[in-house]
Amino acid sequence: MENKEFEEFGKAALDLIVNYNESLRNRNVLPDVEPGYLSKLIPGEAPEKGESWQEVIKDIERVIIPGVTHWNSPHFHAYYPTANSYPAIIGELLSAGIGGVGFSWIASPACTELEVVTMNWLGKMMNLPKEFLNCSEGPGGGVIQGSASEATLVCLLAAKERTVRRIKSLHPDMDEGLIKSKLVAYSSNQSNSSVEKAGLLGSMPMRLLSVDEKCSLRGATLLEAIKKDQEAGLIPCYVVATLGTTGTCAFDNLNEIGPICNEHDIWLHVDAAYAGAAFVCPEYRHLMSGINLTDSFNFNPHKWLLTNFDCSALWVKNSRSLIEAFNVERIYLNHDKEGLAPDYRHWQIPLGRRFRALKLWFVLRLYGIEGLQKHIRHSINLAEKFESLVKSNEKFEIVTERSMGLVCFRMKGDNALTRQLYDLLMSRKRIYLTAATYQEKLIIRFVVCSRLCIEDDIDFAWNEITSQAEVVYALTHQQVDCTDKPIPIPGKNLGTITASIEDLIINEIKISQKIT
Repeated sequence: MENKEFEEFGKAALDLIVNYNESLRNRNVLPDVEPGYLSKLIPGEAPEKGESWQEVIKDIERVIIPGVTHWNSPHFHAYYPTANSYPAIIGELLSAGIGGVGFSWIASPACTELEVVTMNWLGKMMNLPKEFLNCSEGPGGGVIQGSASEATLVCLLAAKERTVRRIKSLHPDMDEGLIKSKLVAYSSNQSNSSVEKAGLLGSMPMRLLSVDEKCSLRGATLLEAIKKDQEAGLIPCYVVATLGTTGTCAFDNLNEIGPICNEHDIWLHVDAAYAGAAFVCPEYRHLMSGINLTDSFNFNPHKWLLTNFDCSALWVKNSRSLIEAFNVERIYLNHDKEGLAPDYRHWQIPLGRRFRALKLWFVLRLYGIEGLQKHIRHSINLAEKFESLVKSNEKFEIVTERSMGLVCFRMKGDNALTRQLYDLLMSRKRIYLTAATYQEKLIIRFVVCSRLCIEDDIDFAWNEITSQAEVVYALTHQQVDCTDKPIPIPGKNLGTITASIEDLIINEIKISQKIT
């Protein structure tokens, strides 16, 4: 492909992206496909001769878009946001166009130095302690990882190496393998699955500790677990505290956890993957009180800060801990500027790395601090609107206090009602929500995710929820005769069903299982 053709292809692709975003509100958020659909629509082998770009781009709408779950739809309220913005998309495009692999300073000086600058900008925006910043006099600094999962694992491995060195200094004759077999880590039972996975990958048992009534891990619970393990001859090594848990967006108590970790020489890592973005707003920074007591802090700009995946911001107080854990030297990696700037290959698991700082730089410059704060506050205001709608309807209840852009709610009564409502909503595909449990109660999580979301979209979602709740309520209270008559289901997508109450619900569950 020559320059002219590439230019035409690129313009067509940009048009497609714009048209896609403009059409999101009119598309069902969940696709209507079954596993294996794509292999039926495209050939089983690659073409012998190259095709035209026009043929390829036509197939985006024909075979790709029908199988896409529209994460940036204003009707997507599941999980947590995946960020998206035009500045970030252009940054991603230029990163691919430049095509460097910035594993060391000499491999791409701009790649390294822009990452240093943008991580300093971002850290200052959030008012992180200065010892976490590259511009501080100490050994701290920031680095862009691929995901919070990677950041948790990177810090676990660094903590493991640091602890082994410490124990060896105290007991020189102790076998390293024996030391490693005794290491143990801790987190709350509300932490993300990636935290437990980090323990598996790092060969370190991860204790999942109980939380209080607000789903927060407290210091007394951690201390009890530490003492129990120490009495059993184990070595506490690593703690992951969460600011904004996956299920209910709860916040662990850093002011209680931090001193305990410091006293016992335990690495304290903070996973603030979603909620960390809110700390660009001064009114939410009290939620990270105690951050000065931690060893590392991570959040994902690719969740709530308008920067496309992947971009996970990790700061550490002592970058030497990473370098000591990951440094592998080869003559072909050496250069004469070593030590004058970070060589980020020592701060991560892979050797190679993309120019991810470009898209973050574009977002920070084009939105500015005020624009990012406006985005965060807008999302929270919409969540407050949804919360007020739930509270105004006697059939529903708020289960946990609204946190950031997340509202956890359910139908009053036993779990079966909420289960039936959720299954109906999933089968219709007009909005996307996820379920969770809280103190044995089934709950539905509603998150304001899309930057495109406005008040009308909140009303749309609430109307969808309440219309299906009426169906569940009517069926459960036997307010309709279902023996052998069509049952009208609100909404144009599901039509009518002729069934008994039991058969209708079973059918909806089967549909939902196929989709999910």
